[in-house]
Amino acid sequence: MDTTLPDPLVDHLLDGRYRVEARVAVGGMATVYRALDTRLDRVLALKVMHPSLAADQAFVDRFIREARSVARLDHANVVGVFDQGTDGPYVYLAMEYVAGCTLRDVLRDRGALRPRAALDIAEPILAALGAAHVAGLVHRDMKPENVLIGDDGRVKVADFGLVRAVDTNTTASTGSVLGTVSYLAPEQIEHGTADTRADVYACGVVLYEMLTGAKPHSGGTAAQILYQHLHEDVPPPSAAVPGLAPALDALVAAATARDAGRRPVDAVELLAMVREARAALTDEQLDAEPPGAAPAAESVGSEDRTSVIPRVVVPAQGEDELHHTTRLERVTAPSAPPVQAPPAGPPGRRGAARRMPPRRWIIAALGALLAVLAGTGVWYINSGQFTSVPGVLDLTQAEAEKKLDAAGLGVRTDQAFSDTVERGHVVATDPKPGERIRNTGKVTLTVSRGPQKAEVPNVVGMTLDQAKKKIEGQGLTVGEISKQFSGETPKGSVLATDPKPGVERRPDSAVALVVSQGRQISVPDVTGLSAAAATSALRDAGLDVKVSDDQVFSDRPQGSVAQQSPAKGAQAAEGDAVTVTLSKGKEMIAVPDVTGKSEAEARKTLTDAGFGVKVERPFFFPKDSVESQSVRGGERAAKGDTIVIRMKSGI
Repeated sequence: MDTTLPDPLVDHLLDGRYRVEARVAVGGMATVYRALDTRLDRVLALKVMHPSLAADQAFVDRFIREARSVARLDHANVVGVFDQGTDGPYVYLAMEYVAGCTLRDVLRDRGALRPRAALDIAEPILAALGAAHVAGLVHRDMKPENVLIGDDGRVKVADFGLVRAVDTNTTASTGSVLGTVSYLAPEQIEHGTADTRADVYACGVVLYEMLTGAKPHSGGTAAQILYQHLHEDVPPPSAAVPGLAPALDALVAAATARDAGRRPVDAVELLAMVREARAALTDEQLDAEPPGAAPAAESVGSEDRTSVIPRVVVPAQGEDELHHTTRLERVTAPSAPPVQAPPAGPPGRRGAARRMPPRRWIIAALGALLAVLAGTGVWYINSGQFTSVPGVLDLTQAEAEKKLDAAGLGVRTDQAFSDTVERGHVVATDPKPGERIRNTGKVTLTVSRGPQKAEVPNVVGMTLDQAKKKIEGQGLTVGEISKQFSGETPKGSVLATDPKPGVERRPDSAVALVVSQGRQISVPDVTGLSAAAATSALRDAGLDVKVSDDQVFSDRPQGSVAQQSPAKGAQAAEGDAVTVTLSKGKEMIAVPDVTGKSEAEARKTLTDAGFGVKVERPFFFPKDSVESQSVRGGERAAKGDTIVIRMKSGI
């Protein structure tokens, strides 16, 4: 990425504290800057979410989740998070700044690594992931781009942007699998789930790549690579690099088993296996030079015979990947054998060697010329006819074409929707930035069409099922469904949508629906009517009828409506059902015999039995004793009826 392009945040004081010095990287979700913490006077990295995404709460939540998750990990091999905040449209993380390069840079420059170097890098990676796994977190995007190698040689794992708790699902809201296809475990592809063993699988692929200089699965499309992950085992590294120790093959096989149950349970267990395997290897096996390693180039005119890796800027390869400038590294090369002087000739002949006959001089010159031409041919075949694709990600189409044209490359263009890259800017290139291409080749630029939009369809008047199908067919989802009375729209049909028809929204956005309940009806009173009469009255009002299987005792005549629900006067929608319960008539129970009892005793006995009581007393000298009752004891009467008791006279 050309970091000299104007950037509104460069030289800006973010949140009143962080002085932005330079743009370091641009990813799919955020841009990374080198900044100075003016409060603590230290250099750090600022990861700032693209303002276009800050309005999407799901992206903001994921961004903040990264800060909280990584802040929980206090480990020397994890890129630390110092702060998180918001300044206007900018949501940011303040992180540890690692000056150095990524493991991807090393693999691109060196190819395959010696086993010792590969294990030296693998151990701190597994230590970092082991700390995350113990804390209940899964990285889910382990790849060489997320392994930083500092100038001081420290290895750190970065970009926990996809981190989730161990027991959560790994799919995004859209259902797409997160992570980079070359490092996805089979269960992530097939079921969309990941636990600590998915990180173990990705580490096994990274170890294979360090040992061989290539990914285990390759293909022209992502679908082909995903198919291989599901149906083909990762081959042993020794198949690509003959002579590698069997213990290294066993490590890769254990970590990349397609059945997650056969893998080490987490990075802690895999780290123990790596250390055990390393202890069993000899120095010769650890320092074996792989055929895929890039030879070090001699530095011209250096007396100590050293090789130099030139200073290069490596463009980003994927979402949230950091750009890092590699430092100048000096690697001591074996001393060249001393130049042997020609043997001395007989006395008086030393000048003859300088006076070579013309014919022999011509032959020698031709031989030297042929050697130069042969060397030039070899160089051209291996390197001279190739160039590296320059970084043009996030440039405008015109700027990218100009930069590629300056590199002598042709251009093809394609377009694709992007939620993260501004319309008219480059989303991707084929080949990717930094990859080699023939000088006469063409680079395909994929230019952003901006976020993909889905238009809310007009579903007013449709049934609810029809509306759901049409909304989902547009790539949207059905949100909250509410109901409303309507005298014009049939019951069950859509009255309105929110947003309104024709409005554009992101795919998978929710569309709320208002559905008609039909016209509003006041429920009539049908108690006391026969079942047939009640049914007729309710249906005439536009309501349905449901007769309850249960019946109740009531004062209503047997077979008539004793109860109704909803009650009379309630508001109901057209077609709603009113439940009616029929009467079994009055409940007949035995009347207790209270003759001879006091008035109080008689009253309590009859009341407890469910009857009303009326007392008749003689005019003269009444006694407190019941002489008779209107219904004799033992006979049956309707529950609730009034029983008349007559008190005795004292005459």
